[in-house]
Amino acid sequence: MKLLYDTTKREMRELIKNNVRLITTGKIEQLSPSRRHVLHQAIQATSKNTGLTLNLALNYSGRDEIIEAVKFLCRLVKENGLRPDQIDEKLFSQYLFTKSLPDPDLLIRTSGEMRLSNFLLWQTSYTELYVTDILWPDFREEDFYRAICDYQGRQRRFGAL
Repeated sequence: MKLLYDTTKREMRELIKNNVRLITTGKIEQLSPSRRHVLHQAIQATSKNTGLTLNLALNYSGRDEIIEAVKFLCRLVKENGLRPDQIDEKLFSQYLFTKSLPDPDLLIRTSGEMRLSNFLLWQTSYTELYVTDILWPDFREEDFYRAICDYQGRQRRFGAL
């Protein structure tokens, strides 16, 4: 987490200069006060940027995200009169940590790992997967282009036959 703190402070001007909006996904309220503070500063400073959105998944668990959404919806049913039959995918998605983001089109999995590792479990239901044996620190621009080219050659069906 020291790396997160140092990098966020060091790169904030670069994010602003390049019109990058920083957001986080996960329970950052459980991070130390100094880490939360620097993240909140960076999020606030970049909140009006309209270019790339950089989403840091910190203290994030896909299972926890789903459980938190279920708990919130249960409270709405109990306290606000929401009927269970009103709960659908669209409503459920509004209570996920990633509610402001589109579902990913492509998930690149490095290190040859053939699992999602508790990452965006709800959001990746129709995401195309690209698995490479290359370790993350060695993943380069040409590897990224290879993944994009592979993705472009696919026919997406979103669950259809």
